[in-house]
Amino acid sequence: MLNYFWPDLYLEKVTVLDEELLKKYNLKGIILDLDNTISPWGEKTIPRDVVKWVKKLQEFGIKFCLVSNNSNERVREVAVFLGIPYVARAIKPRRRAFLQGVELMGLKPSEVAVIGDQLLTDIIGAKRAGLMAILVTPMASREFIGTKINRFIESYLLKRLLQKGLKIYGPQGGLNGHADKR
Repeated sequence: MLNYFWPDLYLEKVTVLDEELLKKYNLKGIILDLDNTISPWGEKTIPRDVVKWVKKLQEFGIKFCLVSNNSNERVREVAVFLGIPYVARAIKPRRRAFLQGVELMGLKPSEVAVIGDQLLTDIIGAKRAGLMAILVTPMASREFIGTKINRFIESYLLKRLLQKGLKIYGPQGGLNGHADKR
């Protein structure tokens, strides 16, 4: 049962994903979650290091799409700022929005990874859509009330995954391990 929640990679933060890892997994596109993945929940700005990371990977040829359960207004604002397509009100973990993201990038599912901070929405949704699933630690502890409820369940699941051998990639290229599929 834990296989359903097991991410293909577990990163300390999105900016740890570099050209080397993208090549290793033959990735050409990334679907990004918004809240607590690339921006703290409720914040209107995207941290500079994340913007720089997106631009750097775009120069490397990587396509991006923002997929979020958030409102159209908020998601559109961030997507326009980053210059990437988006799907708002995604109803994750449903597959539909993830597959729309793949289509918007003009790629095949095998070429796309989903990066998000929640097992119950991002990781399950990615797996249901047949996409590579990358979990990141949340950027902040402040969250939507519904997410706090999910986090209670996720804390148990994550503890079990770590006990079973899930490892986290750290910053500065110092890789602490790899989230091998179980």
